[in-house]
Amino acid sequence: MSAVEQSAAVDADENLTDGFNLIIDALKLNGLNTIYGVPGIPITDFGRMAQAAGIRVLSFRHEQNAGYAASIAGFLTKKPGVCLTVSAPGFLNGLTALAHATTNCFPMILISGSSEREIVDLQQGDYEEMDQLAIAKPLCKAAFRVLHAADIGIGVARAIRAAVSGRPGGVYLDLPAKLFGQVMNADAGAKSLVKVIDAAPAQIPSPDSIKRALDVLKSAKKPLIILGKGASYAQADDAIRSFVEKSGAPFLPMSMAKGLLPDTHPQCAGAARSTVLKDADVVLLIGARLNWLLSHGKGKAWGEAPKKFIQIDIEPKEMDSNVEIVAPVVGDIGSCVTALLNGMGSWTAASADWIKTVTTKRDDNIAKMAPKLMNNNSPMDYHGALGVLRTIVKERPDAILVNEGANTLDLARGIIDMYQPRKRIDVGTWGIMGIGMGYAIAAAIETGKPVLCVEGDSAFGFSGMEVETICRYNLPVCIVIFNNDGIYRGTDVNTSGNGDPAPTVFVKGARYDKMMEAFGGQGVNATSPDELKRAVNAAMDSGKPTLINAVLDPAAGSESGRIGNLNPQSKLKKK
Repeated sequence: MSAVEQSAAVDADENLTDGFNLIIDALKLNGLNTIYGVPGIPITDFGRMAQAAGIRVLSFRHEQNAGYAASIAGFLTKKPGVCLTVSAPGFLNGLTALAHATTNCFPMILISGSSEREIVDLQQGDYEEMDQLAIAKPLCKAAFRVLHAADIGIGVARAIRAAVSGRPGGVYLDLPAKLFGQVMNADAGAKSLVKVIDAAPAQIPSPDSIKRALDVLKSAKKPLIILGKGASYAQADDAIRSFVEKSGAPFLPMSMAKGLLPDTHPQCAGAARSTVLKDADVVLLIGARLNWLLSHGKGKAWGEAPKKFIQIDIEPKEMDSNVEIVAPVVGDIGSCVTALLNGMGSWTAASADWIKTVTTKRDDNIAKMAPKLMNNNSPMDYHGALGVLRTIVKERPDAILVNEGANTLDLARGIIDMYQPRKRIDVGTWGIMGIGMGYAIAAAIETGKPVLCVEGDSAFGFSGMEVETICRYNLPVCIVIFNNDGIYRGTDVNTSGNGDPAPTVFVKGARYDKMMEAFGGQGVNATSPDELKRAVNAAMDSGKPTLINAVLDPAAGSESGRIGNLNPQSKLKKK
């Protein structure tokens, strides 16, 4: 008798339940109705049963991509995204996404089947034996193991609360194989389940911290507000917009905060980034960290003008992480921004000279960029292709934009304007490759909106097999691959003479669109901006899974995009 049949027999007896049903009931009780994962021992039957019980189960081709889907589901919904994997290798595949979720502050729960404790502890060589809990602990916010069916309710509740409370992050939940089949009294089982109440309570900032921050901000002649993805995650959109507009200060959105206020907003300084970072005298960080993405708050990018930093963050330890924070405001972003807004009173805006300087620089840079975005070169360059996508996103502001790559990411971030919150999702804090297909799938599932996924050809290679998943679930995802035959460029040369291609070069003239057609999706080969525009619009109108192979000049692109300074260069002369 299979596990499903055994569980059905258990269900037939009104007085009994088992681990399978208790896990499903615990998830449903807490509104976790979607699972991303890969089936296999020992969780195959659990996936079938969860689906039969009304949970949507999305089956992927690789656990890492399922994990990325769960992580971005957490960002979009503020509920933990759930990823389900098999033991050992499957668990390890999901662990990269779990660590990524923790680093980016996305609430996620990785649930993995595992070997029995008595075998693991004696290292007796069980099937896929591994002490998964010990391995997960250093890479996530919290990790729990459930050994008894009666503890499933508490285990799931603890995982949920840990994932979303305070600074959100990834949580690991270890479920040994024997747990699923454990039987207990149904009434007792129902009573053991826990509905989590107020999982992420508001954390109100102290009045003194609000007054201190406002005093510093009001003293500024050249203030700057930086919005990070934490501000986007908070879903305090109205309060943030009201505060920014009342302040009159220029704002700089980090990539996943684009759209909190439209990039075309008169206060947006995205096109004058270098100027505002270099010349501002007071900088207010809302849900942004002074990590490598902001040059750690110091160095050449920040100029010589002295800076005072105000920082809003729910994690007290984040303060002073790189530079002194003269006005730390600790609390959840919604509560902190609302308190600042309520305490502002009559506001003295930034100096007219500062506003004029920023506006002039922004407008000049936009004007300089405009001709590059209007070219119709064939083969395409990045600017011509992104100019087309920029217009399409403007016409379809409700669509979700997923973006990854090197040049494809760096240039798209600055060129494609966003108009609504949480419509741009990308590689985040680690700047990794491989999030594309998982993010696109979860965005379509969680929001019901059409998805435009813009990929470098190298980035696509990390998760490209998931196009079958997109086709299988018939999702409204349009993938555009910027294909320049290689990593950064397709023109690198192997000087060794051994006949191998250079490490950064791919197959010349690859047709990724044919890969999509193999699974029943729409494939298009676009060789000019005009062809690209027609193909993307047709795909977005149809809502059908589509992959567009956008043929770029192999020489287009630069080494490591805009972060080439992070790529060490040899000091030795070539002989």
